[in-house]
Amino acid sequence: MNRQPDQPDGPDRPDEPRPEGGTPTPDELRAQVERTRDELGQTIEALADKADVTAQAKEKAAHVADRIHETAAHAAQRVKDATPDPVLDRAGQAATAARANPKPLLIACCAALVVFLLARRGCRYR
Repeated sequence: MNRQPDQPDGPDRPDEPRPEGGTPTPDELRAQVERTRDELGQTIEALADKADVTAQAKEKAAHVADRIHETAAHAAQRVKDATPDPVLDRAGQAATAARANPKPLLIACCAALVVFLLARRGCRYR
């Protein structure tokens, strides 16, 4: 039994029921009220957490985002492992060149977009 120095020993301890089942003392009642308040506070916090749909949605979104990042990193690693070294070297060189001079890449992307839109428009009229 862990006895606190400020609590009495024996049947007059406020946190234990009286063995003879008599009327509780004011200290016992105070201790019981305090325990009940603590339990009620914990219950209210649990209910508030369950009722907070926004927080639950944010937590779920963060969990899904973490899983997506993990999956993407795993997929990227698998692709990198399966790609031959000469191809990786050329891709690295192309990325470096595109970062150094992005205008040709931007022009090529715009041209590809125009061709795609014209081809799509042409398919509608047939």
